[in-house]
Amino acid sequence: MLSSAQILVVEDDREIRSLVARSLTAEGWRVSQAADGREMDALLNTSRVDLIVLDVMLPGEDGLSLCRRLRASSSIPILIVSARGDDIDRVVGLEIGADDYLPKPFNARELVARVRALLRRATLSACEPSVRGRVLSFSGWRMDTRHRTLTNADGSLVMLTPAEFDLLQVLVERAGRVLSREQLIDLTQGRAASPNERSIDILISRLRRKMEGDGAQPKLIRTVRAGGYEFIGDPVDVHAA
Repeated sequence: MLSSAQILVVEDDREIRSLVARSLTAEGWRVSQAADGREMDALLNTSRVDLIVLDVMLPGEDGLSLCRRLRASSSIPILIVSARGDDIDRVVGLEIGADDYLPKPFNARELVARVRALLRRATLSACEPSVRGRVLSFSGWRMDTRHRTLTNADGSLVMLTPAEFDLLQVLVERAGRVLSREQLIDLTQGRAASPNERSIDILISRLRRKMEGDGAQPKLIRTVRAGGYEFIGDPVDVHAA
């Protein structure tokens, strides 16, 4: 999928939208364009999209609202771009489910690097199914690393974004070890596209909401002060997937 990816650019500024589209097309990717949420929805309903570059300041429904709505039903990679580049907006974008956040103005090379990193992450399991295929069971949960699915004790599928799944897999496969934020970045992203340690904290928070949200589930991820995070479940390798 990496070389033939279909990317949707959602941006109301025609000049910026065309510039972004040209930069991505030059890398060999196919690009669709939308000026607002309604055009985005129409394209998603009629064509396959592998990644969305989503502006925040849009007419009508803004980008943060669109991101939240998309995350309710899809794990498609989302890169938010915005002229509002302060930390609060960055954190909000990541907390509601974006995979990455790029402030304007940005360099075309950085945009391409971040898109490539997100696409590579999304296609990792398809590239190495025989090596990475395992089913891990812990505290009633089942994690299929080949098909990249997570089910709870009731057998219900829990939707994870590619970034969330990668982080959970790294933690589960290293259960009982305290991993620093820097180690988690290296193991999940390889420091591609200038990731930051704050993004790890936000992903951990998102995983906790999905797996421990109501307080009834046992706590699985422990915060270690001045250390990082530790997965405290007891995973069992059920069989090769």
